[in-house]
Amino acid sequence: MAIYITGNAVRPGYVIKYNNNLYKVMSAEHRTPGNKRAFMQAKLRNLKDGTQTEVRLRADEQIERAVLEQMEMEYLYNDPSGYCFMNCETYEQTFFEEAFVEDAKKFLLPNSKVQIEFCDGTAIGVTFPETVDLEVTDTDPPLKGATASGSGKPATLETGLVVTVPQFIQIGEMVRVSTTSGQYLERVKN
Repeated sequence: MAIYITGNAVRPGYVIKYNNNLYKVMSAEHRTPGNKRAFMQAKLRNLKDGTQTEVRLRADEQIERAVLEQMEMEYLYNDPSGYCFMNCETYEQTFFEEAFVEDAKKFLLPNSKVQIEFCDGTAIGVTFPETVDLEVTDTDPPLKGATASGSGKPATLETGLVVTVPQFIQIGEMVRVSTTSGQYLERVKN
């Protein structure tokens, strides 16, 4: 069953079928140029190849919104076959190519639970919790008298992600990182 919306109902984050391809709406801006008809200027990212395009959608145009199925999966490991995830309900294991988890791998630890989005049986995206807790594996020693409001320093986390942390953070400590911005939020107390 297809769900149709009008062109002016398109919002960022929606997944739509446009020209027989699946696109994620990155941005959508309603425009009314003078005495002409209103339209929605949308920036779309192709979910197959990652290319971006800008389109004008008429206000009365019918757009098919893709129906997504979300499935909780647990990341297990990666090897030459790809990244192995296990369905938390059926315990079935599925391998995804590195390109599928490219942006997400900096937050992936074994046994991490994530939401994988599927459309028509094809995996199209990974959704993380808002934050993840990661261990600091490399950073400079703290400066004497450094305060939380002082300048930051780079720290490498256990997944290879490099973030700017306050001066008082040391190797071996756990820090909380935002999965949307990739920035340090706070130190995690053990």
